[in-house]
Amino acid sequence: MNLKSVICMLSAVAVIGFGCESGKHHQAKISKEEATRIASEQVPNGTVKEGELEKEGGRWIWSFDIATPGTANITEIHVDANTGQIVHREIETAKDEANEAKSEKKHKKDKDDDDEKDEKK
Repeated sequence: MNLKSVICMLSAVAVIGFGCESGKHHQAKISKEEATRIASEQVPNGTVKEGELEKEGGRWIWSFDIATPGTANITEIHVDANTGQIVHREIETAKDEANEAKSEKKHKKDKDDDDEKDEKK
């Protein structure tokens, strides 16, 4: 393998590796484990279904979906990734969740369509 091939291969690995989580380079002061504990305290006996770091409204948050015991509802809790404070709490019904999933699916399709148009230019 010649030097040019090695450089090309290393460049590709760097681009792929650094591009995967490009939107999530923030260093949260509050760990996911700590944020999970904080969020779980808001829904006694609840079960965390999903948790992720995301930027919303200009701030980094840990966003959790917690199953509410005895119902089909999901409690959405946002924990500030720097301070650990609860910054949002919302109870979503099964119908709300279905509408949200439908909206996210449409948004993804629209984005994919836009990306495809850009590639054709």
